[in-house]
Amino acid sequence: MAVGTGQTDGWLCPLREDDTPAGPAEPVADLAAAVAEWERRGTPRWVWPATPEVYPRLLRAGVRVARCHDLALVEALRLGYQGAWGAPRSLAAAWARLRGLPVPEDPPAPVRERQPTLFDTDQTGLPEGVAVIEAVVAVHADQRRWIASCDHPERVALLAAVESAGALAAAEMGQVGLPWRADIHDAVLTDLLGPRPAPGMPPAKLAALAERITAAFGGRPVNPDSPADVVRAFAREGILVPSTRSHVLRRINHPAVPPLLEYKELSRLMAAHGWAWLSEWVRDGRFRPEYIAGGVVSGRWATRGGGALQIPRVVRRAVVADPGWVFVVADAAQLEPRVLAALSGDRRLADAASAGDLYTALAADAFGGDRPRAKVALLAAMYGQTSGEAAASLAILRRRFPVAWEYLEAAARVGERGGLVRSRLGRTCPPPMPGWREADTEARAQEAIRSRGRFTRNFVIQASAADFALTWLADLRQRLAGLRAGTHGGAQEAAPELVFFQHDEVLVHCPRRLAADVAEAVQRAAVRAGQAVFGDSRVRFPVDIATVECYADAR
Repeated sequence: MAVGTGQTDGWLCPLREDDTPAGPAEPVADLAAAVAEWERRGTPRWVWPATPEVYPRLLRAGVRVARCHDLALVEALRLGYQGAWGAPRSLAAAWARLRGLPVPEDPPAPVRERQPTLFDTDQTGLPEGVAVIEAVVAVHADQRRWIASCDHPERVALLAAVESAGALAAAEMGQVGLPWRADIHDAVLTDLLGPRPAPGMPPAKLAALAERITAAFGGRPVNPDSPADVVRAFAREGILVPSTRSHVLRRINHPAVPPLLEYKELSRLMAAHGWAWLSEWVRDGRFRPEYIAGGVVSGRWATRGGGALQIPRVVRRAVVADPGWVFVVADAAQLEPRVLAALSGDRRLADAASAGDLYTALAADAFGGDRPRAKVALLAAMYGQTSGEAAASLAILRRRFPVAWEYLEAAARVGERGGLVRSRLGRTCPPPMPGWREADTEARAQEAIRSRGRFTRNFVIQASAADFALTWLADLRQRLAGLRAGTHGGAQEAAPELVFFQHDEVLVHCPRRLAADVAEAVQRAAVRAGQAVFGDSRVRFPVDIATVECYADAR
């Protein structure tokens, strides 16, 4: 069902299986009511320009949809597949490409305080006289033709579906929000930093640490927020440091190091999740970030403000379920190594991946039971670290798992030639920048080539892991919709809510009595995702699940 607007609240146009209109576009006076009626009749797939432009309005009207085809997200997938990663992907841009017209730039992202109304006529970017519904139908048919032309159309079709489903989930999570206790957050900050300071003043703990740092450098004032100032202070002490990164400082024996490390940690907390963050982002007991589906080249999500994907463990103490509710916290265990086993078809690595703990099985097979060494070797192989402590372990890995090793090496070779690699479902890496091999020395040119190879060898793993995670999320979202809680104790009980998604982890907020059902849904969705993405692979994708009242207790 295609969606557009005109002089009325909206336009709907039913589509046939061959993506042609099944009838004329019809105006509707109340788009949300019309969408809700179609959802009651069945499970149509809604086709619209971009989920963030359409779905929040429907959600505010209390309408949720089961499926959609997000033209902007699919257009981005197509552009990447064709090597034009980053080109404009809006409805207007896609329509212009289809008609052979000059392609307009994408409009800027909407300001959070002022979301646009549905398909503002001055924001569509389409030429005068071209209706949104007309462009939607034409671009959707063109995208479907592209999918059918791909090397593995069934995989790319799945990618388009789960990418679009992810956008629905992102909008829903932004509306529902993550339960957040502002009083607990404030108590955490007060305990670690001291009482909330006056505007423009540092917290008491940071001020005290700054004084200790200055004293450790002989009383000469040092600004701990200035890396250059800290480097100069160490130089005056006869200690040359390349940077003030924590791992560099920990190698230095100097009395300023302990307060500096503590200052850096608390300063990051203050900047990223301090009182200003709490005032801006937490309302009515909920943290409502703006998730950006497909915001990272690998397919992982990003956020626009709020830092939702980087919640420190200490701050997670404020993420507390509502009374009578719990969190079902689930993460795909050792996902990327298992993805490597499934992608490469290495039977020996697949056998290790069939165990509960892949690294333990890998250690028993090839590293004399040394689990840390096995983990370092496998991660080094996936991230292209070939020197240092990992070198000897990589030699063992190369001998014992030659098929998996060659899979990674082949991806690296493609990257070193400037080529493109794809995820399991067809997400494509960005091309190198123009002149990427040019350098003032041969050594730097070679390092640029090796760096590109490291990127592509990891892209195939990380992006395929994102394929799995999105498929898992999409399937779980549908299963949770089926867990509509009925009456309990004489009252209508709410349904489970997806409230958080981060790479390979999901949080479901649900009534306590439904926790076991939710956990089963999570497990079944993971099994289905593994089958859908990797076919008849022997590799299994177990999920670690915890049922807790506070997010910080999940591990």
